[in-house]
Amino acid sequence: MKHISAVAGLLALAACSGPQGVTNPAAAPKYDTSLPMNEFMLHVVHPASQAYWRGSGIEVTMAGERDLSPKDEAGWEALVTAASTVAEAGNALQLPGRARAPEADWNRMAQDMTARALEARTAADAHDKQAVFDTGGRLYETCVACHMKYIIEPPMPEKPLPEVPEARN
Repeated sequence: MKHISAVAGLLALAACSGPQGVTNPAAAPKYDTSLPMNEFMLHVVHPASQAYWRGSGIEVTMAGERDLSPKDEAGWEALVTAASTVAEAGNALQLPGRARAPEADWNRMAQDMTARALEARTAADAHDKQAVFDTGGRLYETCVACHMKYIIEPPMPEKPLPEVPEARN
C-alpha cells in the first residue's frame, strides 16, 4: 500500500509539472540593462554608498567634533538599507549585458562589492559604530580598485544628496 501511495504521489507531481521540454516564456528571466553604466552608478550605487558612508565616523571642524553615527533606530535602519542596496547593485552589475571586459575581473570586483556591502550591513544591523566605519572603509577600497581599472564614461555631474535629518532626542 505504501508503494501505491508513493507512486500516486509521484504521478501527481509529474502531472503538475506540464509536458516535458515546454517552458513558459513569461517565467524566463528577462534583463533590461539598457540604463547606461554612468547613470546606474549615479542613481543607484552612488546615493546608496554615500548614504552609508555619511552615517559613520567623526566630523572634525573648527566648531568641534560631531559623531556621524546614527542616533536612533531609524538611522541604523537607513544604514542597513543603504548597504543592502549596494550589495544588490553588485549583483546587478553582473547581469548579462552589463559586465565590462575582461568579464572575469569585472564580476570578481562586483562580487567583492557585494561581499563588502553585506559585511557593512551586518555591522549596521549590530549597531556597531566601529565596525560600520571599518567595513565602510573596506567597501570604499573596493570601489576605488574597480574605478582604477574601469573608467565609467562619460562622467555624470553629481547632484548633492539631501541632508540626513538630525535625530530628535
